[in-house]
Amino acid sequence: MKKALTLLMAVMIGLTASAQYKAPKIIAHRGFHKAEGAARNSLNALKAAQEAKIWGAEFDVQLTNDEETLVVHGPWHPHGDTKKGVHVNISDKAAIQAILLESGETVPTLDEYLQQGKKSNDTKLIIEVKNQLTPQHETKLVEKIVAKVAEYGLQENVEYIAFRPWVCLELARLTPKGTRIAYLNGDYIPVYCKSMGCTGIDYKLSVLKKNQSWIRYAHKLGMTVNVWTVNKEEDIRWCIQKGVDYITTDDPMLVKSIISEMCSTEN
Repeated sequence: MKKALTLLMAVMIGLTASAQYKAPKIIAHRGFHKAEGAARNSLNALKAAQEAKIWGAEFDVQLTNDEETLVVHGPWHPHGDTKKGVHVNISDKAAIQAILLESGETVPTLDEYLQQGKKSNDTKLIIEVKNQLTPQHETKLVEKIVAKVAEYGLQENVEYIAFRPWVCLELARLTPKGTRIAYLNGDYIPVYCKSMGCTGIDYKLSVLKKNQSWIRYAHKLGMTVNVWTVNKEEDIRWCIQKGVDYITTDDPMLVKSIISEMCSTEN
């Protein structure tokens, strides 16, 4: 009888522990690119995220030399290849799309990505506005992105992230009131980010581990906290325990399984 009571208490404690954490939202970093037939920032990666019902799919948007908006990491394509690749911001759309992704897909335009995004309300589109050559180019890119999001009627299904304070300021100026905007670079305290018009911080895991108080600080300011790019089980558990709002990951299914174990419900 005593053993049974001890076992029952252990189970109850375990259930209480698993239910005490709020489930963070999962964002697939550059889409669910680990899926078969997909690549980072590809249409297939977005489709895979939608099919898996991942809460959000993050992707990068760049401005080309002929002022086209492409979903590509840059500044070099392929990413980091300075010898065989092309520099996105000083190349035209045709030159960039001539270099296929690892999956054999063509680098998608922002229009193509938004068209696919419109097919599912279950997966948010997390647009990273990449650094451009000049502030003027960054303003032009923000203007084009915001206009296209409005054209497709996706304002309620889109959130924005950026490394440049100028881009955040322009996003706050040009997007509808209430649009979610998060700063990525990790060098400002939450209140400074809020003064730029940001609604959240989106910091690298190592930054938040060194500045854990920023999580509580941001929440007190009514801001959200995202952390990137979290792929290891122990780091995922740390993020959940610390109460972050979003986890950006290359392995969304692993994060989903850990959330189902640690949290009472997934949102």
